[in-house]
Amino acid sequence: MMLLAAVFVVVPLNLHAQKKAGDIKLEPRVFDGPKGEKVEGARGTLTVPENRNNPNSRLIDLTFAKFNTTSKNPGPPVIYLAGGPGGSGIAAARGTRFPLFMAMREIGDVIAFDQRGTGASGANTNCTEKFTFPPDQPLTREKTLELYRALGKACHDRLLASGIDLLGYNTNENADDIDDLRKALGAQKVSLWGISYGTHLAIATLRRHEANIERVILAGIEGPEHTLKLPSNTQKHLDEIDRRMKLDPEIAKLIPSFPMLVKEVLDRLEKQPVTVQVTDQTGKKTNVVLTKFAVQLMTTFAFGGDEGRMPALYYGMSKGDFKFPGQRWLSLANGAQGMPSGMTHMMDCYSGVTKARYARVKAEDRTTLLADVIDFPFPDVCDVWGNPDLGEAFRKNIKSNVPALFISGTFDVRTPPSNAEEVRRGFKTNYHLIIDGAVHSDPLFLSSPKILETMLEFMRGEQPQTLSISLDPIKFQQIPK
Repeated sequence: MMLLAAVFVVVPLNLHAQKKAGDIKLEPRVFDGPKGEKVEGARGTLTVPENRNNPNSRLIDLTFAKFNTTSKNPGPPVIYLAGGPGGSGIAAARGTRFPLFMAMREIGDVIAFDQRGTGASGANTNCTEKFTFPPDQPLTREKTLELYRALGKACHDRLLASGIDLLGYNTNENADDIDDLRKALGAQKVSLWGISYGTHLAIATLRRHEANIERVILAGIEGPEHTLKLPSNTQKHLDEIDRRMKLDPEIAKLIPSFPMLVKEVLDRLEKQPVTVQVTDQTGKKTNVVLTKFAVQLMTTFAFGGDEGRMPALYYGMSKGDFKFPGQRWLSLANGAQGMPSGMTHMMDCYSGVTKARYARVKAEDRTTLLADVIDFPFPDVCDVWGNPDLGEAFRKNIKSNVPALFISGTFDVRTPPSNAEEVRRGFKTNYHLIIDGAVHSDPLFLSSPKILETMLEFMRGEQPQTLSISLDPIKFQQIPK
């Protein structure tokens, strides 16, 4: 399926003479769906300043796909805001969420929007520097951070030298892009539909342009102060894995306590890193050194869908079997993870953290098994990117009269239901759909057909009939006897 195939190239300022901020271009397009559907719409570009605080800013073009409404009496356009930061709205429409975009056309035109610095929008802010390291050397948090900072500085300096104004890549600019798109489309109001960082952006847009927003759907909520995750949430997640694991009596016999098993493995690695010989993709045998930090990091990477194999993996490590984590670490050492883009760095660093939350993270770091690894390498790389900061006012929760539907998964460690409960207090009219067993990302939208039903009810202005969904129990990998 192809929704859009476009490459954007930033051109020098003098070639923009005939352009001005706010210009919009729409080209009619028939999009192909995954099952051969033909969907009428348009490919669009919106011209905006790269940095509105710079009167001499160059202009950039933001790209979006518009799917025409199927309603005879449509409401305001619905703009989809991808997560990340760094995700592409157009890519989301091209993927597993395509049916949601099609269904949402019942409400109004649906816009799959590539935020500045993502997909085909604006400057290419990708960090091409490759994150690699020698797998046979013990890698601590400090050494890994040193490497990240060096690569980040190289990316930062290269992007600046290419003419990109990185100061324009923050959530407030992103929010103003959305309102400029609304105006260019000739819409009095728009509705926002976001996930993860997209909810962070939607909240910022409400703060700056509430009068122009009809409704918001926020899934996997990252509130104004939630950019830095709490270590206590990762500890609760280990406890929740333990609770669900114990529903399998065979595994429960072998692992009386999953958190205690994790502690046993990490304590062993802290005392003495483990060397394991693994085979790479070429068939070459390589020695890999696993440290406590390495296993902590790989555990947080696995959150969000791979929890079912964690008890078996940790049980294997407790018995001396480090082959699989060794292969995974070798893959990371060869650059499998990649570097976050310049857009990602700038957005997260700009959003920042309050002193109170930072103090809480540091306190919890000392008392939880995975410490603050879920946040790594933020915020410790932000000085490399100039220490940008939108300030304390940006990080305050908002009060809003715009109706909001919050969607959370009880198995989502990155944006747990507690985030939504904190943010929703500021919304006069709100609903909270809680999906028991859902992890981050796709399951917040696709794990049950009732999710879409609830979203459409809310967007039609109706009272949602379902605010609680229970998914099938997680299936854990069996442990070989």
